[in-house]
Parts: sequence; structure tokens; C-alpha cells
Amino acid sequence: MRIQDNQELDVTVVAVAHVGAKVEVDGMNGMFGFIDQMKHPSWWDESVAPPRAGDKLHVCVLDPSREPPRLSALQNDIDIARRLRGVGG
Repeated sequence: MRIQDNQELDVTVVAVAHVGAKVEVDGMNGMFGFIDQMKHPSWWDESVAPPRAGDKLHVCVLDPSREPPRLSALQNDIDIARRLRGVGG
């Protein structure tokens, strides 16, 4: 199964580098994505801990055509994705 643009997913962080975090999509064994450091809340809010292996995150898909697909854990991006899908208020 391929992931779709603006889709929401639950993921688990599997590796962290200074540029972002590699994540595995929960329930899709072997499906990975990448969260750039600027698309994780810790980049914008110093009270939020940076990502660590094992962290569970709720994300939206920004670019499914990239390898690995680019994801965002920012609530603002998730809200935009919902509006684009016609979900929520």
C-alpha cells in the first residue's frame, strides 16, 4: 500500500540525525518516512523534547513521491492536510 499526499499516519521514530528523523509507519511493516528537523515541534518550541528512537508521533504526508516520503509532525501542517482532505472544521 502506498501512502497518499496529506494522509495522516501514526509512526515510530527509528533513527535520529542532526537533519531529522527516520520513522517507520505503524501497521505498515517496512514502510519508512522522514521528518525534517523543521517539521518536528522541537524545532519551534524549546519546551518540546527532540525526537528519540522509540517515540510515537502522529504525522501527515507532505510529499509521498520522495524516497523516503517526507512527513510532518507539526499540528499546523496536520490541520492544513485535514482542510485539503475536507476533514474536520
